[in-house]
Amino acid sequence: MSKTKFDVLIIGAGISGIGLAYYLQKRCPEKSFTILEGRDAIGGTWDLFRYPGIRSDSDMHTLGFTFKPWDKDRVIVDGATIRDYVEEAAHENGIYPKIRFRLKVTDVSWSSQSARWTVTAIDQDTGTPHSFIAQYLFMGTGYYSYRGGYTPDFKGQDDYAGQIVHPQTWPADLDYSGKRVVVIGSGATAMSIVPEMAGRAAHVTMLQRSPTYVVSRPAEDPLAKVLNRILPKGLASRLARYRNVRLQQYFFRKAREEPDAIKAHLRKLASNVVSTDILDAHFTPSYNPWEQRLCLIPDNDLFNALNDGSASVVTDDIDRFTQTGIALASGAQLEADMIVTATGLELEHLGGIAVEVDGQRVRFNETWSYKGVGYSGVPNMISSFGYFNASWTMRVELIAEYICRLIKRLDADGADAFTPVLDPKDADMVPRPWIDGFSSGYLARGNHVFPKQGDRAPWVHTQSYDEDRKLFLKAPLLDPELHLSSAKPEMTRREGVAAS
Repeated sequence: MSKTKFDVLIIGAGISGIGLAYYLQKRCPEKSFTILEGRDAIGGTWDLFRYPGIRSDSDMHTLGFTFKPWDKDRVIVDGATIRDYVEEAAHENGIYPKIRFRLKVTDVSWSSQSARWTVTAIDQDTGTPHSFIAQYLFMGTGYYSYRGGYTPDFKGQDDYAGQIVHPQTWPADLDYSGKRVVVIGSGATAMSIVPEMAGRAAHVTMLQRSPTYVVSRPAEDPLAKVLNRILPKGLASRLARYRNVRLQQYFFRKAREEPDAIKAHLRKLASNVVSTDILDAHFTPSYNPWEQRLCLIPDNDLFNALNDGSASVVTDDIDRFTQTGIALASGAQLEADMIVTATGLELEHLGGIAVEVDGQRVRFNETWSYKGVGYSGVPNMISSFGYFNASWTMRVELIAEYICRLIKRLDADGADAFTPVLDPKDADMVPRPWIDGFSSGYLARGNHVFPKQGDRAPWVHTQSYDEDRKLFLKAPLLDPELHLSSAKPEMTRREGVAAS
């Protein structure tokens, strides 16, 4: 089996992979790279999910790339629009021809002797293995399994005579016209599906175990519309992005510092649209704002569906599925021709790829997270993970800038590899979850598969754009915890100097 060599291998052709590819071409044009994508299309999340109403709850000024300014009036857009946008970015910047589709990476192995990764990928159509050699690996694989979503083991599920659908595997030809539909869940997926299905279904019920905070915003940004009319495209987008980033960061900080004030503010906004009875029963969570991700609804679409009667919300526990619907713990019965289990994701680290370093299998939950992108003891690997409290792309671009700077620094120093190594002075750190301060169910179920983070830099995963800007762009590029080495043993050394 022949081995194709590149300087950088990017795994995944979603927002993360396309973003890094752009910055590699711009900042490190001398470096060769390719993108390995296991599916047959660009877009990652935004191509995989095809359920009704699929959209982002981040605005396109911040979800979009800075190198491809968003200049349309509508800023909360559907999944197909995001997918087309990412594909356009790949075509416009000459990235698309560098993507190798239908190659699923199964395992990667690092050799300190050669200071290179060996990557095995399987052709999804023929089953043929392909081997690649690369100095650097960039993992744009996301944080959940593409094989299927999470569905609890509901008692009596086999008794149900209707159709059960999970949003992650939505059938393209599914017809729900005139049907009674129950959507189980209270997260962003459920709140996207319910108002969209309500237009065609006989009735849609959102069945939730507990409430979620909901905030509405216009799908079209009034200020951005004005800026688009009077300013050049790039400038208008940059100003709108800056405004949105600052507002988001301010709101998140206030939610942590003054949760009661933010609770009151969210309630006041919602009370302008729905009754206090609905708010009290179904949209008043027991936790504080931003302990779980806030759900954004564009133009009050969910509240409007509740008001016009095409949809309703029930807050209760499920006792069991019955032949005709769902029996609730309260004793009530929900009749349903179709049940949608919008019950979350199955978290998976690095797409389930097996990783070895010098013949030893890496157990990532035993490693420490280096700046939220690297791993203690794992050389030349960077993974992309965005924000739960802001747009994914904001962090992707910071990471891309960082890795390009790091690659150039290694070249300047004549080094082949960087390895985050836990310093003895940090051995007393109390481990914290990789994503800390969020109580969402899917994180509670899956946080154990991710690395630990500590209580001090660089062993942190901040989930803060302002802190990450300091960490990636302003802090010394090389620190005592980042060891540089060469494939030649006699050149191995340790760096602890500031970047020039």
